[in-house]
Amino acid sequence: MNSKKGNLYLIPCPMGDVPPLAVLPISVKKAIEKIDHYIVEHEKNARRFIKSIVPEKKQPTLKFQEINKFTHAEEIPSMLNPCLEGFDVGVISDAGCPGIADPGARAVHHAHELGIKVVPLVGPSSILLAMMASGFNGQNFAFNGYLPIDKGERKTELKRLEKISKDFDQSQLFIETPYRNNQMLQSLIENLNPQTRICVACDITLPSEYIKTAPVSLWKKIKVDLHKRPTLFIIQG
Repeated sequence: MNSKKGNLYLIPCPMGDVPPLAVLPISVKKAIEKIDHYIVEHEKNARRFIKSIVPEKKQPTLKFQEINKFTHAEEIPSMLNPCLEGFDVGVISDAGCPGIADPGARAVHHAHELGIKVVPLVGPSSILLAMMASGFNGQNFAFNGYLPIDKGERKTELKRLEKISKDFDQSQLFIETPYRNNQMLQSLIENLNPQTRICVACDITLPSEYIKTAPVSLWKKIKVDLHKRPTLFIIQG
């Protein structure tokens, strides 16, 4: 075994169909040029991304291991064996930054346990970009992932988050399965106080990008179709 361990690079990718270098720094391209071992959410998507940013890279030489919701915990440590053998390994999400609301975080956890250096590369994070554009408190915010599907449970959770937001001046972020985005916005309008502000950040960094902040009272008059479009919701009481 090589006495010098390789690094684990966290490689961001675009959040939709845009030229990679329109949203990624050249450091991402340089990392991919030298890395042949990857831990990815889905191999097909990762290959497509790598080909788009480094077309000349020989695909047959690349080695992929998938980490997603179907991956068992005991499978993950061995994915880092190339690092222990002296090779750099790249982690690639399906969209945006790996490790943030992404299964790649599980590989990073084990990398720290094994004494492997973790190198995060700069790239688009929908959470941070939405916060930047919202006009809400960027010094105190929380990402809550997915909210309950059941209407009653969702209403209770929304009221709880709204109260936290008001009591602690803390912006509350969450997401929804894209085909239920319109229903989510309607739930916000129906269950939150009229003065509570909502930011809807949709298709971030894409040509169809839509970002708007307004109180609930105004959202009742706004018409927007969020169906099957990646969207972040933020509320601020």
